[in-house]
Amino acid sequence: MARFGLPALFCTLAALCAALLAAEPKSKSCSEVRRLYVSKGFDKNDAPMHEINGDHLKICLQGYTCCSQEMEEKYSLQSKEDFKSVVNEQCNHLQAVFASRYKKFDEFFKELLENAEKSLNDMFVKTYGHLYMQNSELFKDLFEELKRYYVAGNVNLEEMLNDFWARLLERMFRLVNSQYHFTDEYLECVSKYTEQLKPFGDVPRKLKLQVTRAFVAARTFAQGLAVARDVVSKVSVVNPTTQCTHALVKMMYCSHCQGLVTVKPCYNYCSNIMRGCLANQGDLDLEWNNFIDAMLMVAERLEGPFNIESVMDPIDVKISDAIMNMQENSVQVSQKVFQGCGPPKPLPAGRISRSISEGTFSARFRPFHPEERPTTAAGTSLDRLVTDVKEKLKQAKKFWSSLPSNVCNDERMAAGNGNEDDCWNGKGKSRYLFAVTGNGLANQGNNPEVQVDTSKPDILILRQVMALRVMTSKMKNAYNGNDVDFFDISDESSGEGSGSGCESQQCPSEFEYNATDHSGKSANDKARTTGVPARACPHLLTVFCILSLVMQREWR
Repeated sequence: MARFGLPALFCTLAALCAALLAAEPKSKSCSEVRRLYVSKGFDKNDAPMHEINGDHLKICLQGYTCCSQEMEEKYSLQSKEDFKSVVNEQCNHLQAVFASRYKKFDEFFKELLENAEKSLNDMFVKTYGHLYMQNSELFKDLFEELKRYYVAGNVNLEEMLNDFWARLLERMFRLVNSQYHFTDEYLECVSKYTEQLKPFGDVPRKLKLQVTRAFVAARTFAQGLAVARDVVSKVSVVNPTTQCTHALVKMMYCSHCQGLVTVKPCYNYCSNIMRGCLANQGDLDLEWNNFIDAMLMVAERLEGPFNIESVMDPIDVKISDAIMNMQENSVQVSQKVFQGCGPPKPLPAGRISRSISEGTFSARFRPFHPEERPTTAAGTSLDRLVTDVKEKLKQAKKFWSSLPSNVCNDERMAAGNGNEDDCWNGKGKSRYLFAVTGNGLANQGNNPEVQVDTSKPDILILRQVMALRVMTSKMKNAYNGNDVDFFDISDESSGEGSGSGCESQQCPSEFEYNATDHSGKSANDKARTTGVPARACPHLLTVFCILSLVMQREWR
């Protein structure tokens, strides 16, 4: 039996060796991984032909891998670019919508003013002839002020319109009483009777209300579109953190290292990573939705009682009606003015250039019919513009809370919802088991994929939140027909504040209104009359605080 012991032992050892060799994994080919890597413009020398030991990997799973250290580093850079590109695509579409609608509205409003001014000039020249030509600068100034308000907002519409009617009364009063000589002081006295005598009938009151509300709504709405455009433009520029970048690499490219080049990330896996990487953007959602709701409210006003097109198209007719009212009531108006301001001095007989009848307007302006409106501005109508933009506004609601899902809906980023078992879950081709976390920074403490510092909100995002909040408040005031002192919201002045007008300074908590109290005194006027400076209290408080600190140190 001993004779057969040694050969039997050799046979047993050979069988064991064969079994071990059979059990050792064969080195897999990395040709497909290498091909995709090179297709992205990377150096083929970085990519191994066959699997290698992955102890060098810092993000992807170690073990046998198709990724070298150089590949992981370049995948890291590529994943950041891929992420930024997809987010930009989502945001750029929305930004383009607001940019194009702002441009269209802006063109429409400006052209509407141009058309209204041209229509008034053409019709007044035809109707009043030389008398109008002599006084045309008065009407030109009116339209210049309306344009200035729309562009810059630094015009008090009510005061401007009151001044227009006062100046018109002075001109008209001279014309209907051309046999008298009036000094500038006398005409100032005449203008004081504008409200009391109502020489133009009820036209000034109605027109002031219509113009003020329509212009406030139109300008505010256009500014809102510009703010939305700027906010989206600024927020769309994302710079992923180191932790976000690691999660992106793991999701988008670590599957390649295992040779799973055709397996896409699981949808919920992608959602968790996007909600972590876009946590700060998610915090825009509340103010953004409030802003969109306010825009829709003002849009309704533009379609209804604050429709600037229905105000500006017939403004020439309304002003002409006011002039005719003054002409018809000129005798009664003149008598009351003479009583209040004193009898005027007659001109010498040789200097009377025209009689009362020659000085009056000989033609009544044609009646206005809505179907006879001039050609609409910018090749469209306000109703069509508002209908279009309302639809876009509704689609834009909840944009920021939907952004992570929309990114993951891109086929380049994740597998579809229906492919839950054959997707990349960060470790292998299998179902993703973690629940999807909520949106916003506060919800990221339990994010299983991205480590997020929830104690540090993004400053840029906070500025955009403030810009939206400021604009929302303006919208609500415009909806109620109230004007506010606008900050200049423009590309040149907005900076990172996106139209908030705050920059590094502290933003006001309230808005300054063009309003007075019941006694007709402003807050500053009250302060002056009481002898207390309007800003004295904050300064006194500061002084007391400093004194308190000094005393505490002395006591110590």
